[in-house]
Amino acid sequence: MGDNKAPETDASPPQNTADLTAFVQNLLQQMQARFQTMSDSIISRIDEMGGRIDELEKSIGELIKEAGAEAPQGNPSHQPVAPPRTSDH
Repeated sequence: MGDNKAPETDASPPQNTADLTAFVQNLLQQMQARFQTMSDSIISRIDEMGGRIDELEKSIGELIKEAGAEAPQGNPSHQPVAPPRTSDH
């Protein structure tokens, strides 16, 4: 997959329209196959990354729960703030 050499083809260039058509069709098929291989590889890597992200989210959620359970109860930073009073008169 890492090799960028052109595929082995006939040494002589196409001589007529039929040869040229066959050559182009073969080239397009090879390009399609390479594109499909790369596409499958990319999709596989994206799926793997999605699984890793899900695991990270789960771990972070567990850490947040543990940190919340261990937080001191008298900590003012965790106390809800009362909304400011408005004057009706």
